[in-house]
Amino acid sequence: MLYTLLADGLVTVHFLWILFLIFGGIWGRRRRRVRLAHVPALAFACLVELLDWYCPLTRLEVWLRERQGGRGTYAGSFIPHYLERIVYADIDRRLVAALTVILCGFNCWLYFGAKRD
Repeated sequence: MLYTLLADGLVTVHFLWILFLIFGGIWGRRRRRVRLAHVPALAFACLVELLDWYCPLTRLEVWLRERQGGRGTYAGSFIPHYLERIVYADIDRRLVAALTVILCGFNCWLYFGAKRD
């Protein structure tokens, strides 16, 4: 039960991490502390995708799921079930890598190229 709760919570954190990577540039344009966290997070995400590394959050979730007794990832927990479909969508790795590079470029433009009000 504990491993199931931890794994489900981790999927939620993973989803929030992805949202931070996508929208953090907008939030970080005017907030230095957010920018100081967002830029290294984006750099790490680019490394993970371009070097075909296994995401540490995914590795931890798999470990937790194995500890829960080998049951499937959906044992009645509604929110993590659907979050897992988003976080672990069946998308070609090259497309994910390309979208990550585009996201990094967009955020570089937000931070350094776009005029601030």
